[in-house]
Amino acid sequence: MEVTMDPLFLAWSYFRRRKLQQCSDICTKILQDNPYDQAAWSLKTRALTEMVYIDEVEVDQEGIAEMMLDESSIAQVARPGTSLRLPGTSQGGGPTPAVRPMTQSGRPITGFVRPSTQSGRPGTMEQAIKTPRTASTARPVTSASGRFIRLGTTLFEFIFHHENDVKNALDLAAQATEHAQFKDWWWKVQLGKCYYRLGLYREAEKQFRSGLNHQEVVDTYLYLAKVYQRMDQPITALNLFKQGLDHFPGEVTLLTGIARIHEEMNNIASATEYYKDVLKQDNTHVEAIACIGSNHFYTDQPEIALRFYRRLLQMGVYNCQLYNNLGLCCFYAQQYDMTLSSFERALALVANDEEQADVWYNIGHVAVGIGDLILAYQCFKLALAFNNDHAEAYNNLAVLELRKGRIEQSKAFLQTAASLAPHMYEPHFNLSILSEKIGDLQSSYSAAQKSEDAFPEHVDTQQLLKQLRQQFVVL
Repeated sequence: MEVTMDPLFLAWSYFRRRKLQQCSDICTKILQDNPYDQAAWSLKTRALTEMVYIDEVEVDQEGIAEMMLDESSIAQVARPGTSLRLPGTSQGGGPTPAVRPMTQSGRPITGFVRPSTQSGRPGTMEQAIKTPRTASTARPVTSASGRFIRLGTTLFEFIFHHENDVKNALDLAAQATEHAQFKDWWWKVQLGKCYYRLGLYREAEKQFRSGLNHQEVVDTYLYLAKVYQRMDQPITALNLFKQGLDHFPGEVTLLTGIARIHEEMNNIASATEYYKDVLKQDNTHVEAIACIGSNHFYTDQPEIALRFYRRLLQMGVYNCQLYNNLGLCCFYAQQYDMTLSSFERALALVANDEEQADVWYNIGHVAVGIGDLILAYQCFKLALAFNNDHAEAYNNLAVLELRKGRIEQSKAFLQTAASLAPHMYEPHFNLSILSEKIGDLQSSYSAAQKSEDAFPEHVDTQQLLKQLRQQFVVL
């Protein structure tokens, strides 16, 4: 006699094994026989929600409208060390663009790709259109998705995540909050999430604050800090994280939040200290290991950075970016036998043309370092073949062309690099030097001014500007 498993139990088994589509199909068959089965409805909505679920704490998709038409700013000129939106407002003595590459928002490139960290806030509409946006998360799914869910909460998450109908989700959360006599912290947090999605940050702040008064929950601290970061109040967000650490000592997500804010404010030393605190609590935290390794690399300690990246390799992280970083660390640590093999692995693991371009660009740097300029020229050309917007490759190609005496070609490459990456000082400075040599003093002066805007502390630019001003006085 054949024994068949209960369909609902089978569906639940599929759900636990993350086979969400099969779970949804079985629930559909159950509901065809009994449309009033609440357990099947609940499980089906959970399965459909999990298919499209994104950690709301992590993902902060800021559209072009929010970036360019933001009306929530309080002061146009922020005090030093109080704003995430203005470059160079740090008091922490962060690295200069001469040592560590910068994003177009004026912050150093982080050691770990997170939503909204690589792009920052663009200054023009053209930059906003070019700004990369992602819907991936750098943080594991929170425990909120694993809590025991009643039918009402399941329905809310289905409407909010699967249907993306924020207005109806807000109405449901408001009704549920009223039904709970305004004492249920979970519904207040969901109200805050809806208000945040709608851009009503002050209302979201009130709901999250009220939720914290009823129940101290780590996720609520993270949501509220996200509100303050969107309103460009990093100091308030830092104080909130520290307040959360008083209630949850050693909580990794709160420590990581503090480290990220310090990193975005160009206060790399403080960020590294907090990432080290993260590793004391969780020694397998990939983001902390990657960021500390990146910081050691850019502070001229490639041997120490190599230890951190090897640790990531031991943990099972196996991708193009890691082997790319290993190759650079091996080269600058003078372990030449490992350099090319690491880059070969990186090339074998590339996922898209942009990664391929970055790897070839770094191989070109290695070729420059060993004096093989022909190989370097070919590598930079390959980088441009895979990514025609690679400003750094254009800049380096221009230098190599100038060594060959091809002035017009070099000038064209520098102009292209300057237009693709106006936040980089190198193309502007090189173009200024080239223009000065061929006697075009006006073009040299304007390029030098752009270089100074991108990197005010650059001594060579200041000396060049001083020299040009003296020549103008003579004329």
